[in-house]
Amino acid sequence: MLSFRKRLALAHFAAILTVLSIASVGGYWGFSRAVHAQLDAALFALAEAEIGMLNDSAGRPVHVHEATGGAEPPSFVRLDRLVQIVDGTGHVLARSRNLGEAQLPASPELLARLADGGAIFETLPGYGEEPIRMVSLPVPGNGPARAVQVAGSLDDVNRVLQAAGILFFVVGVALIVAVGAAGTLLTGRAFSAIDDIVRRARRIGQSTLGERLPHPGSNDEIGRLVDTLNDMLARIEQGFEAQRRFTADASHELRSPLSRLHTDIEITLRRPRENREYVDTLRSCSDEVKHLTVLVEELLTLARLDSGQERNDTETVSLNAVTEEAIWRLDGVAQERRIRLHLAPSDEVTARIARAPARLVIANLLDNALKFSLAGGTVSVAIRAREGRARITVADEGPGIAEEDLPHLFERFFRAASARANQPQGVGLGLALSEAIVRAHGGHISAANRPTGGAMFTVELPLGDH
Repeated sequence: MLSFRKRLALAHFAAILTVLSIASVGGYWGFSRAVHAQLDAALFALAEAEIGMLNDSAGRPVHVHEATGGAEPPSFVRLDRLVQIVDGTGHVLARSRNLGEAQLPASPELLARLADGGAIFETLPGYGEEPIRMVSLPVPGNGPARAVQVAGSLDDVNRVLQAAGILFFVVGVALIVAVGAAGTLLTGRAFSAIDDIVRRARRIGQSTLGERLPHPGSNDEIGRLVDTLNDMLARIEQGFEAQRRFTADASHELRSPLSRLHTDIEITLRRPRENREYVDTLRSCSDEVKHLTVLVEELLTLARLDSGQERNDTETVSLNAVTEEAIWRLDGVAQERRIRLHLAPSDEVTARIARAPARLVIANLLDNALKFSLAGGTVSVAIRAREGRARITVADEGPGIAEEDLPHLFERFFRAASARANQPQGVGLGLALSEAIVRAHGGHISAANRPTGGAMFTVELPLGDH
């Protein structure tokens, strides 16, 4: 199968050949019409001149007016026009000397058409030794019907057209060769640049994703292609790096509880123990299993979100009702930590999201705020509808978020330095899971520090239908 470069070259050559062929045929046709029209105009002018002289010599014998020799100055006018004057029946009244005893054809059909008036042009390919072009023109007036016939050779016209045809062919072939060579050269240069990009791109593998394709320095199609490929390589590199970190973090988070389980079981089985010690060990193992179960479920949810399988059919959900339910469920935890959960009064606001994901997002944000709030503090929740979006904010009065941690807050398994120092429960998936859910439903989540202290999370979702 031909390569794309060869197919493009052949298509370019075929297009040039078609255009030049059409242009050559059209040019030759127009030139041929112009040459024939020039001959017809000369014959018509001579016939009108002869009619004019006939009218001036009315009452005299009919004859063809020809240039006389003798003392006349030399003339470059060729005497190759055949002139004949006939009456209404086709009888020859006069003829030019170069006709000799011959006569131009004057058929009854021609005479009948002349009687209607107007000039009649004919081409006679078989008359004499050369093809001729003839015009027949009736003589106006009230006298007997007469007509003037003037004929000229087509031999010169045919030679001119033959020479023009050869010239058109030679020029056309030269143009086809020149344009085809130029097109092939330009196509070769363009595809050489593309081939270089392909060769360099093939050398970039999983271990060399940090490399980039060299930019040609121009903003043409090749330059935009290189920019696009480099942007794609950057996204692929970020994806591989995120996957590497995700795998490493997930392995670490799974390894820790499994190690603790294994240690507890090994220590317990080293010697016989009392029932109370076995119960304590089983409770510790149960806590680790619960921790592992939550971690695995969150990992599975994130995987399904990444593959587009987790998004449920959206519905119009009341954020007020979902938030009140989440606050009610976490009220016991808040009271244990002496933290007040406050929902600011507002009109009912609905959003386009499935109920279960909305409940999970709000619960994660409230749980995160409770973890980092100080005893005696308040977690404030506000719900608003603004600019066609449903907005819910969760603010705490904790230490806030370090500036260097803000860009990474929604990354998977990311835990801020303060979180690691205080050792709150969790593995760093809650905010990442919430961000993935909100994004999957066409929303946006952001985090910022409050001017008065503490952190504030804002969730925006498409406004629901009332």
